[in-house]
Amino acid sequence: MSDSDLAIVSVETTIIDVPLVRPHKFATTTAETQPILLVAISTAGGVTGYGEGVVPGGPWWGGESVETMKAIVDRYIAPYVIGRGVDQITGIMVDLERIVANARFAKAAVDVALHDAYARSLGVGVHTLLGGAFRTGVDVRWALGAAPVEEILEEVAHRMEARLNFAFKLKMGALDPAVDTARVVTIARALEGRAGVSIDVNARWDRFTALRHVPELVDGGVELVEQPTPAEQLEVLAELNHLVSAPVMADESVQTPHDALEVARIGAADVIALKTTKCGGLQRSKEVVAVAKAAGIRCHGATSIEGPIGTAASIHFACAEPGINFGTELFGPQLFAVELLQTPLDYSEGQVHLPQGPGLGVELDLDVVKHLARD
Repeated sequence: MSDSDLAIVSVETTIIDVPLVRPHKFATTTAETQPILLVAISTAGGVTGYGEGVVPGGPWWGGESVETMKAIVDRYIAPYVIGRGVDQITGIMVDLERIVANARFAKAAVDVALHDAYARSLGVGVHTLLGGAFRTGVDVRWALGAAPVEEILEEVAHRMEARLNFAFKLKMGALDPAVDTARVVTIARALEGRAGVSIDVNARWDRFTALRHVPELVDGGVELVEQPTPAEQLEVLAELNHLVSAPVMADESVQTPHDALEVARIGAADVIALKTTKCGGLQRSKEVVAVAKAAGIRCHGATSIEGPIGTAASIHFACAEPGINFGTELFGPQLFAVELLQTPLDYSEGQVHLPQGPGLGVELDLDVVKHLARD
């Protein structure tokens, strides 16, 4: 393989809309489909690597959408990347910071596509580029919908009997806080001793509401409290973290290594939700985890409801990174009503398992992709 074989000859983007098996509720919106921006980077040697631009439920989370990501990649990133080598991942991603500020979800799609293409060119898995896998699977927590309590408990029982998941997350923030808290406590107490229950408020409660209801949730059996208050209010997050016995997890509050440093400095969280998407890709994710490890903060392999490409990238990262030491919620493809891969990811025994083979170890079903693509 020569250097000329590694030269990038094209960067192509496609938006697909993937139907979900059931509506997935966030604090401010409900998703019935998941839009995904597929980024395909091809080399002169005939290798194509894929990455995904995916945000959880639309631009409400971080300001990006598949439409904005496509415009950024097509107009500003692709012309700069073409002609470079896929082995120049570090240099390309550093240089992109001078071309595009923020836009971390878009950059993550490019970062992953570069890793996939380079690893395929070498005939190795992406985890090899990250230092090598030290495990072959990671635990997966399942996110539950906003159905009535009885339906939630039936869904939990089904997933536990199928040995798919043994820990579960409930979204909060959309309902009246008192009603929402009573609902979650009922579920947590019903599952006590059988399954772990965490909650995610998506930064939608103010300090007053959180101080009132978070202790009640923890007393009711919730084992992990994710981002109850606004991202920028680290002092409030720290106040809650020092108040309750259950760990508090920062998600919206941590998107950069500096964010992680600030969380560590004031003790705002015991756990960081590490999304390779919101951090800007695999390289920048390693920097965030390094800060967390140095501060004694654990990291949870979180999701933006990625499809199988983004999920596979996060699996490779988690299997190669000991700092992902508080489980994961890499369930995205299990929410999809359509299979995008020729061979699905392996979810079993409460884990998702590392795909084998070059690159990300997965192959898209391009006929399905074509069917789901927007005009």
